[in-house]
Order: sequence, then structure tokens, then C-alpha cells
Amino acid sequence: MSDDRHERRGPGPPPEESASGNTGLERLREEILDCDRELVRVLARRKELVREVGALKARLGRQVTDPGREAEVARRAAILARHAGVDEELVRNLIWQIMAAARKQQYPPPAQTEGDPQRPRKP
Repeated sequence: MSDDRHERRGPGPPPEESASGNTGLERLREEILDCDRELVRVLARRKELVREVGALKARLGRQVTDPGREAEVARRAAILARHAGVDEELVRNLIWQIMAAARKQQYPPPAQTEGDPQRPRKP
């Protein structure tokens, strides 16, 4: 009778993993965390660019909202997603949410009025 325990493939960690079985999983999770860090870094950079766009629009007297431009950005993102093999609808929805947040950043804060409960009263 031969000992075929080492040839058998079944449940359990692949041979390259440590005895704890977590090295591959931990490595992959660390790579995912790196991706998350990169996503946040890119979103922060985009936020800064949006602020610059908002300031420039204000100086030029332009409207914050540009529906045609927003639709173009969403279409372009869907095309990029398709070419990358990523769910187009997910990317399109994400881009729309990012643009909605950008609009909020570009609009000046609303002026507070005398009856505004958030505004401190003058003595």
C-alpha cells in the first residue's frame, strides 16, 4: 500500500502556505487594503481638483452644474470599465455619486439668515 497523502488535492491550504494556512489569505487581504488606500488617495486628489474647478467656475461666472459634461464623464467611465472588465453599471453609479459629492463641494455654503437657528444671535 503506497502513501498518497502528498499527492491528494482536496480541502485545505495549498502547499505554498504556512502551517497556519493564512499566508496567502493575509497577502491577498493586504493587497486589497493597498487598493483601498489607492482608491481613497485618488478620491482625495479628485476632490482637490473639483475645488479648483469650482473656484475657476466662480471666477468665470459659470454655473456649477453642467449636465452635458456630467453625462460625458459617466459615459467615459462606463467605457473604461468595460475595457477593464469591470461592471459598467457599478462604475457608472459610483461616478454619479462622486459627481454629486463634487457638486456639493463646488456650491458655496448657503448664507445664514437672521431666522436661521444655526446662526448665533447678535446681542
